[in-house]
Amino acid sequence: MAARAVGLLASLPLCAQRSQVLRPIHRLLSCPRTVAAEIKREEQSSGSVETGSEGRTPKKTFSEVQKERREQAQRTVLIHCPNKISVKKFLKYLSQHGPINNHFFYESFGLYAVVEFCQKESVTSLQNGTRTPSMGTEAAIPFRSRVFNLKTKNPSNPTSEQSRVQCSIHAPPSSKKLLELLCYAESIDDQLNTLLKELQLTEENTKLRYLTCSLIEDIAAAYFLDCTVRPFGSSVNSFGKLGCDLDMFLDLDEIGKFSANKTSGNFLMEFQVKNVPSERMATQKILSVIGECLDHFGPGCVGVQKILNARCPLVRFSHQASGFQCDLTTNNRIALKSSELLYIYGALDSRVRALVFSIRCWARAHSLTSSIPGSWITNFSLTMMVIFFLQRRSPPILPTLDSLKTLADAEDKCVIEGHNCTFVRDLNKIKPSGNTETLELLLKEFFEYFGNFAFNKNSINIRQGREQNKPESSPLHIQNPFETSLNISKNVSQSQLQKFVELARESAWILNQEDKDRPSSSRSQPWGLAALLLPSVVNSASLAKRVRKKPASERIKSLLESIKSSGPENATSTNGKRTVSTQA
Repeated sequence: MAARAVGLLASLPLCAQRSQVLRPIHRLLSCPRTVAAEIKREEQSSGSVETGSEGRTPKKTFSEVQKERREQAQRTVLIHCPNKISVKKFLKYLSQHGPINNHFFYESFGLYAVVEFCQKESVTSLQNGTRTPSMGTEAAIPFRSRVFNLKTKNPSNPTSEQSRVQCSIHAPPSSKKLLELLCYAESIDDQLNTLLKELQLTEENTKLRYLTCSLIEDIAAAYFLDCTVRPFGSSVNSFGKLGCDLDMFLDLDEIGKFSANKTSGNFLMEFQVKNVPSERMATQKILSVIGECLDHFGPGCVGVQKILNARCPLVRFSHQASGFQCDLTTNNRIALKSSELLYIYGALDSRVRALVFSIRCWARAHSLTSSIPGSWITNFSLTMMVIFFLQRRSPPILPTLDSLKTLADAEDKCVIEGHNCTFVRDLNKIKPSGNTETLELLLKEFFEYFGNFAFNKNSINIRQGREQNKPESSPLHIQNPFETSLNISKNVSQSQLQKFVELARESAWILNQEDKDRPSSSRSQPWGLAALLLPSVVNSASLAKRVRKKPASERIKSLLESIKSSGPENATSTNGKRTVSTQA
């Protein structure tokens, strides 16, 4: 289940008096420390994006961000509320347990409030003052979680202050709405940044992901005290799209480190434990038990599936309260390390994320990717291709993984299951790129580069940032950055790769036509990135011939008609911006 909605009604903190920022409600953030950063990000997304370094302000490491988010989640609760509520009285009621830092509302199977206290002790106080519900003819399992139900004592006598809380749906915009926004843009660079702004995870959505992990951690801690449940993948690597799944990693390594520090004197005390033949079997047993707990005791955890015989065993379930589809794994530290590497690449240059989001959106629009496993190219493979392409620019926009390894200190050294996963973790030690190419040029060059790439003989390798001979016969070979003997695109079929190549060539042609005949401000014809996202009206078998002769014309005409629909003639705004009107 994709994230249905993360509404937005963020409050300014109650535990710290700050001057109010008069901005539209959708721009207010629930975390006051990130308001300035978010406003700066929005301004960059809407126009002049600085290439290269994003200023010389020290940047937080991946582990620092994770630590802060996790601590924040531990003093946060999730409350299912009545559809109509007095927000003022609601916050006053909760404040008796301690000062509240911030809060927001969203909808997912009802109205929910995410409330962050200033101290973790406030959560315990709230739990101590909460009763287990009486179920009448049924029995309730008395599990003390941080997910609560708020009841009103006199539901039949609502007060004048009670009203339906305003919530914003934090889901990606429809294709029609997205095309409309792109047609309003001033330039192709502006289009790419607009798409990024509309699709990226919001601050509230990110907070809810960490909170969900923290709630699952509470359940796992019943068996494994001091364990940690960490989000990884799209939720944390800065390339997550609204609605993406929530990948979780049950980290048990910290338990052993914590216990090792307690030894003293001439004796060594160890826990008696069960022994199993292999680490894989241990993983399967652990996940089996956690899966049972989620199924039987986890509030809002439904559709639990224990997929224990997969290459990486996992437990899959839907978390109704948050609306996320979740995958829980353990013993998967390389995936967490990959998330950190992508986080670094995304933070090094403002153009990286905008280009990745646009390429992914383009691929999804043409069914090159799919949420269903199969012979399609994955989002991870597309991201690796973008990174590799940016490493090949002159001068390079992104460093190779090997160069990041040479910058690493002793504290950065990391070897997981025999694989060297070492790279510098401090972003401030990485020299910014001197490349100043525009996003428009990079988008066009990406399609031209891979539209003419020798996939039949060459492999993509971000460790060295150069083309290499393929070590196997798979149509597409992209080397796993850490498990270098693996091909992350081994699933991709020849037909799917050919479709990618042909669409890349067509897209490069469309962008080249933009340079020759850019639409005037009085025309509402889809242009630039918007034209690339139109569904193809021909099959892939005839696409290559069409690209050589008369590409895209039929597709653009078809899209133009769909955008115009039955609405009135589109007009030009007084400031000369491109405008397009669509009928809902």
